[in-house]
Amino acid sequence: MDLLDLDGYLGRLGLAAEPPSRAALDALHEAHVRTFTFDNIDVLLDQHRGVSMEALNEKFVGRGRGGYCFEHASVFAAALERLGYDVRRHLGRVGDPTTGPVQGRTHMTVEVVLDGERLLCDPGFGMSLLHPVPLLDGAESDQRGWPYRVRGDGVRGWQLLRLREEGWEVTHTVDELPVLPVDVVMGHHYTSTFPTSHFRSGLMITQHEEGRHVTVTGTTLTVRRPGEPTEHRDLADGELAGWLSALAVGLAADEEARLVARLARN
Repeated sequence: MDLLDLDGYLGRLGLAAEPPSRAALDALHEAHVRTFTFDNIDVLLDQHRGVSMEALNEKFVGRGRGGYCFEHASVFAAALERLGYDVRRHLGRVGDPTTGPVQGRTHMTVEVVLDGERLLCDPGFGMSLLHPVPLLDGAESDQRGWPYRVRGDGVRGWQLLRLREEGWEVTHTVDELPVLPVDVVMGHHYTSTFPTSHFRSGLMITQHEEGRHVTVTGTTLTVRRPGEPTEHRDLADGELAGWLSALAVGLAADEEARLVARLARN
C-alpha cells in the first residue's frame, strides 16, 4: 500500500478531514502527538518492519502504536499531503553542536507552506511540539506554557530551542537539503541497528498529556508541567506495566513480556 489510510488515521485522532488551514493544521499536530507515543520499543525488540507506508499503516493506524521520528514524520507528512497541504521533509541533527559532538542526520521533521508562511512541524521528537512553529529566525511560540524559539536561516540550518529551567536549549538543527525516500530508509536503518545508537540501549516512551509531558524509561519516570519544577524519580518494581497501560502504548501481551525480559538484560 503506497498511501496512508487517511480515514483510519483521522479516526485514531478523532478528527474529520478539513481543507488546509492553520487552525486545522494545529489541531492535527496536537492530536497526533497526544494520540501516538514516541517510543523505541520495536527497535529494542528487534521487530521493526521499517518505514514503508504499508508497515506504518499497520502499526499506527491498525494497532494505534507509536514509534520514533522517521515513523511519526512519515505518517504525518503523508496525512498532510492527502489533505492537500504543501509539504517538505527535513532531516536534522539532535543536540547542540557547540556543547557536544556533532551528530548524524538522525532526526526527521516536516515543513508545511501555508498562505506563504513556512511552518515547522515536529511530531516525532521526545519532547515534541504541540503545534507547528514559524520557520523564521527569532520566531517564538508558546506551546501551552512551554516556550520555543527558532534560530537560523536556510544556509546555516534551522535550530529549534526549548526554554528549560537552566535556559534555552537547542533540541535539534534541520537543514534545507532535499529528502528522498531512500534518505529516510537509510536514516532509520542506522538509528535502529547501529550498535551504539541510544535507541538500541534503553527504553524511551514519551507522550504529551493534558497539562503535562511524561517520559518513561526502563527505570525512571519524568513528569514535566509548564512553569513547574521537573519531577524525576525511579520506577518502583513492576510499575512499568502500569505506565504501558496508562499511556496506551498498545503492546500485545507477548510483546510486553519480551520487553520486560529485554530490559532485565541491561
